[in-house]
Amino acid sequence: MDLGIIKQVVDLMNENNLTEFTYEEHEKYKISLKQGGDVQAVYAAAPSAPAPAAASASAPAPAAASANEKIVESPLVGTFYSAASPEAPAYVNVGDKVEEGSIICIVEAMKVMNEIVAEYSGTVTEILVNNADPVEYGQPLFKISVD
Repeated sequence: MDLGIIKQVVDLMNENNLTEFTYEEHEKYKISLKQGGDVQAVYAAAPSAPAPAAASASAPAPAAASANEKIVESPLVGTFYSAASPEAPAYVNVGDKVEEGSIICIVEAMKVMNEIVAEYSGTVTEILVNNADPVEYGQPLFKISVD
């Protein structure tokens, strides 16, 4: 973990009046920042179980997949974009065939555009988020009917 990135996160927290920030990189590390009087950083190199999400009346229900459908989840917290730019066509639409490893969307996190690739070959049956929506780690993005 680069200390420069942690400093950038702390600066973003201060600029946006955030009091808490947590980021977990798939079983590599987890960082939690809380701001009270001081900023405290907790770093864990060992994998940790994700905290259960608090239920909310406005939270969307988890996406259920049929036997031949697979769910593509967001690998990080950020903003979902269906295309490379506002003028560009969407990477995929409902009904499009995708190959494993093909780009299906972008999730922006801390001004970094992260290309998200299909984990399965098949047909996109449902897009579960809207363009420019904020997404959480593990949030379902697409349903793909596998071949």
